[in-house]
Amino acid sequence: MSREQADGAIEGGDDTRPSVDEPRVLLLMAPGRNRDLLVETLGRRYRVETTTDPTALETPFDCCVFDRQGLDRTEFSRIADLVETGRETGSAFLPFVLLVPAETADSVGTAVWDYVDDVIELPVGRAELLSRIDNLIQRRRTAVELESRSRKLEETVAELRLKERAMDRAPVGITITDPSRDDNPMVYVNDRFQELTGYDAEEVLGRNCRLLQGADTDPETRRLLRERIDAEQPVSVDIVNYRKNDQRFWQKLDVAPVRDEDGRVVNFVGFQTEITDRKIRERRLEVLNRVLSHNLKNKMNLIEGHVALLREELDRDGSLDSLGVIERAANDLMALGESVRRIDRIISTAKPADEPVSLRERIEQLVSVLRDRYPTATFDVTLPDTTCDVAVGGLTAALEEAMENAVRHNAEDAPAVEVRVDSRDEGWIDIEIEDDGPGIPEREVEVLEGGESPLNHAERLGLWQIYWIVTKAGGEFSVRDAESGGTVVTLSVPCRD
Repeated sequence: MSREQADGAIEGGDDTRPSVDEPRVLLLMAPGRNRDLLVETLGRRYRVETTTDPTALETPFDCCVFDRQGLDRTEFSRIADLVETGRETGSAFLPFVLLVPAETADSVGTAVWDYVDDVIELPVGRAELLSRIDNLIQRRRTAVELESRSRKLEETVAELRLKERAMDRAPVGITITDPSRDDNPMVYVNDRFQELTGYDAEEVLGRNCRLLQGADTDPETRRLLRERIDAEQPVSVDIVNYRKNDQRFWQKLDVAPVRDEDGRVVNFVGFQTEITDRKIRERRLEVLNRVLSHNLKNKMNLIEGHVALLREELDRDGSLDSLGVIERAANDLMALGESVRRIDRIISTAKPADEPVSLRERIEQLVSVLRDRYPTATFDVTLPDTTCDVAVGGLTAALEEAMENAVRHNAEDAPAVEVRVDSRDEGWIDIEIEDDGPGIPEREVEVLEGGESPLNHAERLGLWQIYWIVTKAGGEFSVRDAESGGTVVTLSVPCRD
């Protein structure tokens, strides 16, 4: 295919050359004066391509101008077929123009309009030619723009439908409200929200989310929600709500504003997760903690008091031995209760520190304290040259528990403990604490790996304390036998850059 651009000026026109993004006109004509004049006339406004090969119709263009001169019946028939096929399969308007001599115009017939959009009789004035071609090309560009918009609209609708399906199938309740409307009503609720609340979408759309609140909904929580939403700020609360059947349940509610490009809040999106079981568990732990801290303590004090009285009253042989057993058991129970409270306090308050601390310094301080506490024990410490900065909440308590366990559960006169710290390249720190004691019973380790059961449970709460602190920080805790016969416990935690 050859491309020709006219160099001569058009009468009454401008000399501006067409840019590369200008419409493309295909001249399907044999060489000759008519084609040269068309190239000269149209070339100032459009990108003109000339050819005699009908397969050029398979290339991109915006308007095709052709005639019958120089084409035999077979070629012309092929052009007609290609034009008709293109019009049937193409989604956007694509104009075809047939040029005919004025003396043969009457013989064209009406069938030609099945595959052309205009028939221009030659000769024709330049202004008229440009006007008619330009009209067709403008229709073409409008059709292409509309097709592009339609395609984008279809893609947008498909994307919205995909997002809506994803929200409908989400495992949490999702609501969207419209603050531009009176009382900030819900305009969307997903399937999970309807399952959680028992309300159908039609029953809640157009209403405010407070319809779920009831007698036991905390007023302070209500106030916090109202203030944060009025201030267009995100808010997260645990709240008591009510289902349609008046069943009370706990929800974790997260609400966030959705802003447009100008920063104006156009919607609020809410996420609801039922946490009734979690709240019951929390309350159960509160009650159990109260029993340990109050009831058990009172009973143990009572036992200790009566043991002291019996010691004064009994003088028979062997009686004091039995009292000693009772006294030791009572002391053990008191220590157990205190241990439970201490571990609960440590785990509950174990949060990542705002600023990382030097693990090297913490271990050196701990070892110094434990050497004073256990003067017969030996502590061998191997630390890297770096400070090993960490921000793991409760790690100091976990390390102290691990080191002290290595001494307390060792019956040797001079227990030996080795502490090794290794900084890995992947941003992790491995802390190994090895002892030469009797080792940890296998069932204690199995409990850490598989969980407790009525037949298999741990006696050493200290192991659970270490495990909880490390796993809460996203780390790993493991126990293995040492080559010396003792035990190696490993705490792997992330470090801070």
